[in-house]
Amino acid sequence: MQIRRFRTTDSETVAGTWQEYAPSSRLLNVDDERCKLEWFSAAASGFSLIRYQLTATVEASIAPEDQLFTCSVQSPRGGSESERRTLPLGRPWASHGQPVTAHWDDTAIVRAMVFDRTHAQRLARDISGDDSLTVQLRRPEAVGDAEAAQWERTFNYLASSVLSGSATLDPETVVGAGLQRHALWTILSTFSTTFADTWGGSPQRTAAPSTVRRALAYIDAHAHEPITIDDVAAAAHISTRGLQYAFRRSLDFTPSDYLRRARLAGAHHQLVDAAPGETVAAIARRWGFTNVSRFSSAYRAEYGVHPSKRLDR
Repeated sequence: MQIRRFRTTDSETVAGTWQEYAPSSRLLNVDDERCKLEWFSAAASGFSLIRYQLTATVEASIAPEDQLFTCSVQSPRGGSESERRTLPLGRPWASHGQPVTAHWDDTAIVRAMVFDRTHAQRLARDISGDDSLTVQLRRPEAVGDAEAAQWERTFNYLASSVLSGSATLDPETVVGAGLQRHALWTILSTFSTTFADTWGGSPQRTAAPSTVRRALAYIDAHAHEPITIDDVAAAAHISTRGLQYAFRRSLDFTPSDYLRRARLAGAHHQLVDAAPGETVAAIARRWGFTNVSRFSSAYRAEYGVHPSKRLDR
């Protein structure tokens, strides 16, 4: 994961940096005399998280054909348009090719969650279990106030987690894979897309007990790795929805429940056998738990003792 933070008053640096993360973007007009930028970004394979505050008179455009681009521009004197339609002020919008223009004449805070389009498509197919799914955006604006607020909460959670050092966006880690999946799920829920159509049909219901056993064995063997439920379903040769149904039918709990328990068990064994100097937080992160308080509550519910006491013993 690459993190960048800097400040500048050079308009060329502003335009060049933004174009690195949004190649189709154009800053059509930036007031050099007033230009002041504060930049933060975190980028991992297929996904970028961007926040910047720019003071200037700005006109900008973007048409991200190779990206699923979602963005929020908040400014007291500005706005955004798509195909001659004014987008709701301050609410996130999305594009995967449709031109969007933005302008402001003061200070704007811009937030963006950006997926490479092919990466987003692959993750969306994994989540839905539909290998024929083609993610298409129907409208650029968020479907409602609650969904727009959830987009903002997700962005703030990801940014604060990365800045605090408690999480990474690297999909090769347990935490990073989960956060990227969470970000995409939020985006696909915030905007009207063809992804919603995949939930209209009946889930696959042909799973045999052997499928569930394969899934359990895979989780046991790989819980320490950054696997997702989509990976478990692929290993069991079934769709994600079919796996969820099979677990409910056979075991009365979900694959996510079992993966969480397996990771708690792994953390438990490491707490018992911890070397001097080990911490609860480090062990929790190793097993995909970014929030130590939640990990401690889950561990205590499962094992009847606070993890710090287990570590002390």
